[in-house]
Amino acid sequence: MVHYLILLFLVDIKFVYTDAYMTKQSKLKRVLSLTDATMINVGGILGSGIFMVPATVALYTLSSSLFFLVWILGGIVSLFGALSVAELGSAMPKAGGQYVFLNKAYGPLWGFLYGWTAVAVINTASIAAVAMAFSEYLGFFFTINSFGVKSIAIISIFILTIINIVDVRFGAKFQNLFTYTKIAAIVIIIFLGLFLDGGSSENFFPILTDKSFSSLLGPLGLAMVAVLWTFDGWIFVTYVAGEVKDPGKNIPLSIILCMAIILFVYLALNFVLVFILGFDKMIGSDLVMSDAASIFLGNKGAAIITITILISLIGANNGFVLTSARINYAMAKDGLFFKQAAKIHKKFKSPTNALMMQCLWSSVLTLTGTFNQLITYIIFASWIFYAMSAGAVIILRKKLPDLKRPYRTPLYPWIPIIFILFAIFLTINTILEAPRDAAIGIVLILIGLPFYRHWKNNE
Repeated sequence: MVHYLILLFLVDIKFVYTDAYMTKQSKLKRVLSLTDATMINVGGILGSGIFMVPATVALYTLSSSLFFLVWILGGIVSLFGALSVAELGSAMPKAGGQYVFLNKAYGPLWGFLYGWTAVAVINTASIAAVAMAFSEYLGFFFTINSFGVKSIAIISIFILTIINIVDVRFGAKFQNLFTYTKIAAIVIIIFLGLFLDGGSSENFFPILTDKSFSSLLGPLGLAMVAVLWTFDGWIFVTYVAGEVKDPGKNIPLSIILCMAIILFVYLALNFVLVFILGFDKMIGSDLVMSDAASIFLGNKGAAIITITILISLIGANNGFVLTSARINYAMAKDGLFFKQAAKIHKKFKSPTNALMMQCLWSSVLTLTGTFNQLITYIIFASWIFYAMSAGAVIILRKKLPDLKRPYRTPLYPWIPIIFILFAIFLTINTILEAPRDAAIGIVLILIGLPFYRHWKNNE
């Protein structure tokens, strides 16, 4: 609760921009192309997860058939969610993404609770966590004490915030550069792993498992949770929907292109990891990518992988910073957040105050070191809101049948229904496996209720 009081103090500061520089009437400009939108999503997904999760999945599956099946199913489930949300994004191309969708389908309270959770915990804690990971990986090349790690993390958050304040288009170009770079680096690693000495087709054995189906349900569920975490981020482009050119076409197309790119990269990279290491070595590895690279690249392999991870992390965090601030901006426009966050910088055309508020709160979480606990407590909540977003497709088809939908979810209603059922399973499984964390997560969400009442009464 102390953290939320600090947040209240920080964002209640009167920002020093005058009317000559800030205006509430200005609108976000549509400056993001199809390429920008696609790279925002790809860059947000390709963070550190793919460099760590394969070892966890190998531990739970113990066979190549199940290993790749989990990755394929994770990609399909994520694609189903993306295909559902794409309809909402093309029909309601406004800043805020899920906040807008849930508000329209379920009412302002549910939209606010999602926005509150994202602004107070999910997105800001993720920014803090990725910044800390970036700073810690720098320790591979330099000796950095704990204070230095936090300081570098906070500086990186401020730099990324400034980049996205000064020019939305420049922020997108920065995102494109880092996304292209890390895709190129990963593709090079894939090719080197396939064609240099060190790998063996025997490492794909065992292909099948001798365990019973019932004994595999629990481990496969845990493996699926880990895989879905690496796919998370496919919804980012809907946060900046108000700045995408020709949103009816480009939002759904960017999401579909993003998922195709990510699924190809993940399957190819995992193929190389199994080919090089095999399951025994993967299971015992803390740095599975570095261990694989050291086999076919020698001692320099770990350094190359570390550089690739650093590029991935800074690109992913730029995506977080760029997109997430649009949620508190959208809430403020509706009178459900601090009104300063609704202002657009007259020169830069960016939601400057929303970005600064996000920056300050992420820095507080970084400094106090509580972001990991918060993410643990609240991670299951994101799947509750994902399920509700897919449900919004069905609800709004009935509630607003005349709403212009440039893109419609294919195989409706089965794709949204399948995604909803899976999200419900994932949420229930989390509650059963970690009831304390789930309970704390629910409390963190409900803390937003008095804030909602306060802002609603002062509209």
